[in-house]
Order: sequence, then structure tokens, then C-alpha cells
Amino acid sequence: MTRFRNPVLPGCHPDPSICRVGGDFYLVTSTFEWFPGLPVFHSRDLVHWRQLGHALDRPGQLPLDGVPASGGLYAPTLRHHALPGQEGLFYLICTLVDGPEWSGHFVMTASDPAGPWSDAHRLDGEGIDPSLFFDDDGRAWCTGTRLTGRYEGHTEIWLREFDPSALALTGDEHVIWDGAVKGAIWSEGSHLYKVGGRYLLLTAEGGTAREHAVMAARADAVTGPYEGNPRNPVLTHRDLGAGHPIVGTGHADLVETPDGEWWMVLLGMRPHHGDRCVLGRETFLAPVTWEDGWPVTGGRVEPRPGFPSLPPHPWPAVPSCDQFDGPEPAMAWNMLRTPRERWWSLDERPGHLRLRVRPESLADVANPSFLGRRQQHPDFAAFTSLDFVPADEEWAGLALVQNNDFHVVLVSTSQGLRLVKREQGIETVLAKAPASPGPVRLGFEAHGRWYQASYSAGPGGAVEPGGWTRLGDPVDGDLLSSQVAGGFTGAYIGLYATSNGRASGNHADFAWFEYRPL
Repeated sequence: MTRFRNPVLPGCHPDPSICRVGGDFYLVTSTFEWFPGLPVFHSRDLVHWRQLGHALDRPGQLPLDGVPASGGLYAPTLRHHALPGQEGLFYLICTLVDGPEWSGHFVMTASDPAGPWSDAHRLDGEGIDPSLFFDDDGRAWCTGTRLTGRYEGHTEIWLREFDPSALALTGDEHVIWDGAVKGAIWSEGSHLYKVGGRYLLLTAEGGTAREHAVMAARADAVTGPYEGNPRNPVLTHRDLGAGHPIVGTGHADLVETPDGEWWMVLLGMRPHHGDRCVLGRETFLAPVTWEDGWPVTGGRVEPRPGFPSLPPHPWPAVPSCDQFDGPEPAMAWNMLRTPRERWWSLDERPGHLRLRVRPESLADVANPSFLGRRQQHPDFAAFTSLDFVPADEEWAGLALVQNNDFHVVLVSTSQGLRLVKREQGIETVLAKAPASPGPVRLGFEAHGRWYQASYSAGPGGAVEPGGWTRLGDPVDGDLLSSQVAGGFTGAYIGLYATSNGRASGNHADFAWFEYRPL
């Protein structure tokens, strides 16, 4: 049997939602405070995915200014539907949490999942985790989750009709679910389907940590009443112990292949040290069968499941080294919050990424000069070549980022190289090295919990042998985990420049950036 490797989207890709159009599958995940946001992926075999773009890629679509760490864009749902006499549209519904001007649900549309996507159309309705369901009778429905206040963590799932022409919720509200077990907490992440003539409600429950689970309920009418699956949970790893390689499984969505196979995408985590999960919540894939009208998963997510009954369709590999030779940063790159000025350039010095040195820093809840990509492997190496002449208080180099209070930087300064960690909002210089004129190569190499910084004077490639010097002892990466730092995101690594609160007209040039698993 041909097998594939879980997760199918490694690194911080939580809350996956999936839909199919013909033989093509499309998927979107949460991105919180990161911009561009809501990445859209495409697959033809459910295993190999390529990124098409981002639904949120224009500053004017929706504001993320000032959004706190792990605020922003929560739990999108992606669906495709054709109105009578019209071409099909993709609908993406999501929640903006702790927004600067407004918070709440919104919907975006696109005729092509690669974009462009519309601006955000605000919706009423309380809480988080909205989802859309298009019934076969021509009606459409929206579900969402809200806290009730009855006890800590108690939530309920509400249902309202959705008008896809007006992009608005209409009609009466129906409360259809509040948990599969007595004392349930965080019944959320709901999705509706119609299977065998009955309505299936899939929810997450237990909170998005080790108690996470997938629950199912069904009804003869979309408004209920819903009966829970007597075998709930449909899937959980809460009973597999702390040493299991995959934990926190939940927040699932279902899809049917053209041949009638069913599969589930869901989030899970891979701890690297005890319960520490630096990579964040990742997207996994699990097979689904049906018994007595209920989905059956076998109760767990396997690291190496059997391949779907679809022809394998890998995409061309993304180069491990970005030479910065395109007109815009590659789709893997993100920044924190909405940019209101263009502080990066790929054409001012061709073949280089130029970052403007600005007062904003990673310690600020702002949009600093930082371009990062997800850490996707427990063991990896990342390198860059930096050309930078710093003034006092100016830094540029590599950064490992969990949030504004927990990160590690390896930077060139006017006083030489510095390895600095920020933990619980307190900065500590871990190691120093003297300055040398001209370009310098900087690197991090991670082996599970430990991150070793290194440097090499002069230009050149990352893989060229010799000349690399370790800077300081390995850094304990636990501070990059959500279990230590809090929040819902995984670690990023990327390129950074700041003047630490001072005005500056300087810039930092990066000749390339390489990321490769070890």
C-alpha cells in the first residue's frame, strides 16, 4: 500500500477547511495576526498541496492594525456554490477577533480561488467559527459559536439562514447544539453536511489542546433537533497519552472525492519536548468511512496513512533557497499585521531583499520590518547573507518569532553581532561577537528543542563548507512554543531590521534566504 506522511501541511496551518470542485480540492487555514492572510491551497490528490495565493492580500480588504498576538483571523470556512444561472463562486467566511475598528464575522467571494478576492463583507452574528452550508433545496445556512456564560467554556452552536446574493444573514436564529457530553466545553468549529438525506453536524470540543476532539450529531431537519453520535467522539487523541507523536486533534472538515471516498482534514500538533509544540497546529488528513449513517475514522490520526484512491499528483518542489529575483516576495513570506507603507523592496538592489530600518520592533504590537516564513520541521537549518552598515541602536538579521514577548534574534549591530532572546517581555543578550566589515552570513540550526546560532564573515552560500562559527550555546526553543508563550500560533523564522524606536533612513540588504529540513 502506498502511504503518505502526515501532516499534509506542516507548520502553523490550523483550522483547515476544504471543498471540492470537480477533481480539484481547495483548502484554507487560519492566520491570526499575519499578513497576507488566509492562504488558499490546491490539490488533486488530497496529499500534495500547492499554494495559490491569499484571500487577504490587500491592505484595504480588512484591517489588522494593532491586532494582538493570536488575535486576528480565526477559523475560516471555504465553500463553492453556483447561484441559478450564474457561474460558481467561492465563499470564504471567517471571524476578525480584536480588530482595530471592528470585530466579528465577514464573508469574501472569488470566482477564482487564486484571487482576486473581494473586500470583507461584514455579517451580524455573535462569537467565532462561522461556517456555510448550501442545501440541495437552494437555501443556504450559516452556523457559529458563542459563549453562553452558564459555566466557564460553555458554548452553543447557532444557525441562521444566509442569503448568498445579498451576502447577509436573514431570518430567525436557532440554537442547535451545545456539546456532545455533559459539562462540555468549547463546542466550536461547526460544519454542516447532508449525507444520506440527513443533516450531519460536525464540531470540535474540549478546547484546542490535549483534550481536543471531533464530535458528530445529526437531524432530519437542518434546524434540528440534533441527536449526538452515541460513539462520540468521532476522533480524539486525548486517550493516547502524553508520549504520542500527534496530539490535540480536532477542528475537522469533511470532503468527498469524485469516486465516493470520504476524507477528513483536521488540525493536530507534534510535540518536540514534553508537551511543547513549537510548530503550532498543523493540517492532517484522515480517511473516513460510514456506519449506520455516522462517520468513522478509526479513532486516531496515523503518521503514515494509506494514500487516497486518487492518482498521485505532486507539484514542482518549491526551491529551498529564495534568491529574491522576483517582483514580489514569494507566497511563503508573511509579515505581522497590515502594512501601511512599503518598507521592503526587491528592485532597489536587484537580486536582494531590501528592508527599511524603521523604529518599529518585534516587541511592538505593530508592523515591523520583518518578513517571516513558518517553521515547518522540528529539525531544520536556515541561513541568509546580510549586507548592512548599522548606526547606533540599529539591528538587522535573522529572527525566530512566536510573538512580541517571546522571540530570538541574531543581529548585526554597531557593536558587532548579538544573539538576543526576549522572554516574557524581558530581553537578554545571550552572546556577542566582534563586528567585521562587509557582508556576513547568519544562520540557525534547530534540533528539536535546541536552536544553535552561527555566523560566517563574507558573502557566499549557506552550504559552502568552512568558515562558520557558533555564537553562544544552543537556545532553548521552549520559549517559542504556545505552551510557554501562550496563544494559538506556531513559530516563524525570517529577516528583520529595526532602529529600536529611533528615526532612521538606513536599510538592510539580504542576498538570499535558505530554509531546509534536516
